[in-house]
Amino acid sequence: MISPKNHSSKFGLLVLLLFALFLVNIALGSVHIPIEAIFKIILGDERVKSAWTYIIIDYRIPKAIAAILTGSGLAIAGLMMQTLFKNPLAGPFVLGISSGASLGVAFLILGGSALGLSAIIAPGSWGTILAASIGSFAVLSVVLLVASRVRDAMALLIIGLMFGSLTSAVVSILAYFSPAEELQRYMFWSFGSLGDISWSALGILTICYTISIVLAFTICKSLNSLLLGDLYAQSIGVSLQKSRFIILIATSILAGSLTAFLGPIAFVGLAVPHLVRQWFTASNHWVLMPACLLGGAVLMLICDTLAQMPGLEFTLPINSITSIIGAPVVIWLLIRKKKLLF
Repeated sequence: MISPKNHSSKFGLLVLLLFALFLVNIALGSVHIPIEAIFKIILGDERVKSAWTYIIIDYRIPKAIAAILTGSGLAIAGLMMQTLFKNPLAGPFVLGISSGASLGVAFLILGGSALGLSAIIAPGSWGTILAASIGSFAVLSVVLLVASRVRDAMALLIIGLMFGSLTSAVVSILAYFSPAEELQRYMFWSFGSLGDISWSALGILTICYTISIVLAFTICKSLNSLLLGDLYAQSIGVSLQKSRFIILIATSILAGSLTAFLGPIAFVGLAVPHLVRQWFTASNHWVLMPACLLGGAVLMLICDTLAQMPGLEFTLPINSITSIIGAPVVIWLLIRKKKLLF
């Protein structure tokens, strides 16, 4: 195993990139705000224009923090899923957690009037978050129940994919019978958005994120042993059932909470672990975990900065940018390296 000390320069570069991209992200937007004014606002100077203060404090900084949480959280979740299933195509949403959240939102938006849910839960920001949380928790409960009965990780992966297909089918049926206005609202939610999160929602998301990241780092030793096979992991005293349970809980909380608050964000959780493995040439999770945490945050800040189209009044769907930017890079790396590092 390679010590994290051998990668200090790369970690340092990622930290510098993260800090620089954070400042760039909050500096750019449809409204031009001078850099000196941004620093004064951050330092609490009340002499700056109130409109600028509102844009920076209540919109751009929460959005940038959400981008960091999203990128790092999905990257960590994707790394754990790829290690657990020993499958390079596994991502944070293979268990159907995101599909469950999408199903909850679909019932609220697409079937809200027909099922009477609109009278109970208003399809606004918090209503959407609640519906997505209920949907993801329902799928999580079923996945954990199945995991307690199925010992084969590959069978669990297939079951998760089947849950995703099942929920997608139900969403398609709801969409078929929904009016154009409701269908459009659901489509906009499915694009994903980092700009609609409030400080209160960000606080709840941060708690879920912190719990999951702490759980992820506590099982780095187990993840390293799983790379060498289940028999080896058991021979050194690793409990496969306990490790699998912690991995599923951490991944589900990350994927479910991020989808509930920000919508389904594609590609990041699948791509970043591969990019990190290629750059750090390591398989040690004590290296990969912090590298994915920083690398995912950096990639998401880049994508969000491009998505908001600096100088223009509109914002592109974040899912489109993550795929357009990341997919060619991963394809190029895999062709150049000719193999994945597992």
